[in-house]
Amino acid sequence: MTAEEQKNNTPIENESTKTEKTITPIQVTHPEHVDPEAIRLFREPPWVLRLTIEGDRSYLKVRVVCAAPLSQPDRYICLLDEKNEVICTVEDPIVLDAESQRLIKEDIEQRYMTAIIKRVDSLRSEFGVSYWEVQTDRGDREFVVRNVSENAQWITDRRLLLLDVDGNRFEIANLEVLDKKSRGLIEMVL
Repeated sequence: MTAEEQKNNTPIENESTKTEKTITPIQVTHPEHVDPEAIRLFREPPWVLRLTIEGDRSYLKVRVVCAAPLSQPDRYICLLDEKNEVICTVEDPIVLDAESQRLIKEDIEQRYMTAIIKRVDSLRSEFGVSYWEVQTDRGDREFVVRNVSENAQWITDRRLLLLDVDGNRFEIANLEVLDKKSRGLIEMVL
């Protein structure tokens, strides 16, 4: 193409041909009521959980969370979209098909996996950060808890849940059954 041909093919912009393009965001609305029997969960690819509400719509990536993970871990399951907005809540997953139940159980177990502390070997606190070395039902663990007053939750007067800086959960099922040394170390921090 010659310089003259390129010149003729170049668009000429002037005030009359200039138009502004505005971007309108797509607003996603979730269904107000979802029949639990219409919910189908599946993995495609194997590491991505997807949701189809039969006869309505599909979601390419969903997360499963419990609305009440401590008091009712097997009920009130929320399905979230990519923006962590609630798509729907399933009161009792037993009404779902077997595959969806299995996938929910799998996701819940992974999300809320909790190591049960059997013994505290070492525990020190510096400037609001506590450093734990413990024996758990999953073996020896070392973890860090920042601001114990915010990241330790008493479930009952003897049962304690700890959340470390990486989001891992550790539970003391019954403070009274721990050995005297473990109880003493915990009392110093709490």
